[in-house]
Amino acid sequence: QWIDSGNRTCPITKLPLSENPSLIPNHALRSLISNFAHVSPKESSRPRTQQEHSHSQSQALISTLISRSSSNASKLESLSRLVRLTKRDSLIRRKVTESGAVRAALDCVDSGNQVLQEKSLSLLLNLSLEDDNKVGLVADGVIRRIVTVLRVGSPDCKAIAATLLTSLAVVEVNKATIGSYPDAISALVSLLRVGNDRERKESATALYALCSFPDN
Repeated sequence: QWIDSGNRTCPITKLPLSENPSLIPNHALRSLISNFAHVSPKESSRPRTQQEHSHSQSQALISTLISRSSSNASKLESLSRLVRLTKRDSLIRRKVTESGAVRAALDCVDSGNQVLQEKSLSLLLNLSLEDDNKVGLVADGVIRRIVTVLRVGSPDCKAIAATLLTSLAVVEVNKATIGSYPDAISALVSLLRVGNDRERKESATALYALCSFPDN
């Protein structure tokens, strides 16, 4: 639509496009979109008081997650509810990121507790939907955790980890960072060879996204 309207610059960088630009379908982004249900008109028009309640609720959940004194059960409950809230609410995604909860979620990935790991990966995946978070998550060390999960995690965790890589790889600089990380691509290839249907689908999508960067 952008090109058909007569534009001859990139809508993001504003750099000029070639005379006859070759367009490549972004299957990775399409797959990410398909993984998330669209907000229904009923939900998007919910009363503001309900939205405010969700935002105040999220602060309590964040506090529980980052508290050193919280039990694993409390953290799991907070993660589960934050996953639901951040799936559809951009403001809550930003609030979680700015609160320091990313570090707590990464610690849960490292915990060795399979259920905690799965929920924390799901939260990180939701947070990665914000473009501003994609580079920050990589800087915080999420790639190391993802590669470990791809190697030794449960099937569900491996699939979520591969999807998270796809989301992070939407940003060009992350493609290079992920590709240069030891074992990242080889772990995805291993999953493609021996994983179940879901693992293979998500690993193939991640590899497709990463390989649009020539060095990968």
